[in-house]
Amino acid sequence: MMFSRKIQFFLFCLLAVLSSCTGNFVDINRPGSKLSPEELQRDNYAVGSFLIQMQGVAFPEQENAYQTMIDFVGNYLGRYTTYTKELPKNHTLFNASNAWCAWPASYAPSVVSAFNEVVTLNGKENISYAWALILRAQAFLRFTDIYGPFPLSMDKDNAEVYSSQRDIYLQLINDLDKATAYIASDVNLANEKTVFAPYDLVYKGDFNKWRKFANSLKLRIAVRISNVEPAMARSLAEQAVRDGVIEDNEENCTISYNKSGLWTTAVSWGDSRICADLESYMTGYRDSRLSKYFLQPNVAGSRKFIGCRAGALIESNVLAKRLYSTVNLSETTPGVWLTASEMAFCKAEGVLRGWNMGSGAVRDFYEQGIKLSFKQWGADGVAAYLLDDTSVEADYTDASGGFGGNVTKVSTITIKWNDNAPMAEKMERLITQKWIALFPNGQEAWNEIRRTGYPRIFPVPQATNGYTLLTPNRIPFDKNQQINNRSNYDKAVEYLGGADDYATPMWWQK
Repeated sequence: MMFSRKIQFFLFCLLAVLSSCTGNFVDINRPGSKLSPEELQRDNYAVGSFLIQMQGVAFPEQENAYQTMIDFVGNYLGRYTTYTKELPKNHTLFNASNAWCAWPASYAPSVVSAFNEVVTLNGKENISYAWALILRAQAFLRFTDIYGPFPLSMDKDNAEVYSSQRDIYLQLINDLDKATAYIASDVNLANEKTVFAPYDLVYKGDFNKWRKFANSLKLRIAVRISNVEPAMARSLAEQAVRDGVIEDNEENCTISYNKSGLWTTAVSWGDSRICADLESYMTGYRDSRLSKYFLQPNVAGSRKFIGCRAGALIESNVLAKRLYSTVNLSETTPGVWLTASEMAFCKAEGVLRGWNMGSGAVRDFYEQGIKLSFKQWGADGVAAYLLDDTSVEADYTDASGGFGGNVTKVSTITIKWNDNAPMAEKMERLITQKWIALFPNGQEAWNEIRRTGYPRIFPVPQATNGYTLLTPNRIPFDKNQQINNRSNYDKAVEYLGGADDYATPMWWQK
């Protein structure tokens, strides 16, 4: 089997936590039927519990899910945080254990099973189905962007059959189209908001916001595939903007959990610290979001905030925790998964590519993205920041007694928008600022680095298992697939178009 059975224990615990509102399950076995509003009011706890299950993977804040799906992969490889345990094997060094490689995929079965239960309990052509399609798209977009080809359960007779990454993207786009079309035409949104609010950890049953989130996912996808499917990307992006994406911080996709996943892994457990790449850009730019993103280290250094280089040879986690800055979060800080700022930067890139993104020039959307990010974090000084045409990334100076060593800056890109700059300079400026604003969504940060080559990042100070890349293009499949699912594994490697290693690029990178 591709997926670990440890997820079953996680789901059992999740359902136990939810027992106060979903404890009296009834047997509703009416495939293909639609429950009436009265029945939904009475029995929605059954469907709602499975939608909560899907949210737990789509937006994984539970500490183990967060660490294995988000921290170990996107956060470290997107250069937001870096691992500071005394472990010589991790994805940053291109040599992680097979357990690390297998973990993200192990959560996929819970999405598939919950999705199928929603359909069995409540049928299709209803809000619960539309919502489940959106949650599945959010979850599986991450899975495919970690591995490439992935089992999407498109083959009903064999759940372990892989689909190509292109086919997965097409399926997710189709799912989002179905979901947004249904939500836009549903006249009972007020009633359904009341019905599903207790089970909606993001928007409390506001399906107009879920529609905007789904359109925003479409715009994110369009930008991602813009180099390999330019015509499709343009059409999808223009449709998403026309139908309405997230434009205000009040609509940001955030989720609260009893303990923030990033707070638990970085602050409580102390397994990671802020990455030197992010700190060096923000220090060089004199970015006032520094104090919103980071905390000062316990040991005074050459500057107020000090990051740790990705892949540093950590000899003492205890010392690393004292020398380097951690994230400025509390237990109750909501997780951030998609923002108005990101959408503004996507529109800016769209205009740069000649797409119709509505009223506004590239500069307008670029500056809007920065302004929205400053407002999101409660940071001041945005007006001066936007006019700064001299500040660049800072040279990195390691903490005294640190583990990564000094390194010279790798970028000279400035902040102020320049309409007369060459296209490459415009893209580097745009993506560098987008990357800073995407924090703490490490998966999207990693996607941007792989997709564009920006921002420019520091080399890893240790040997990287023979690779010359600065960050992996993907994570290898679970090695057990070669034994337990050989024929499907071979097909997946064929879809990859290269070796099952860290170097083979995503379909959308080619």
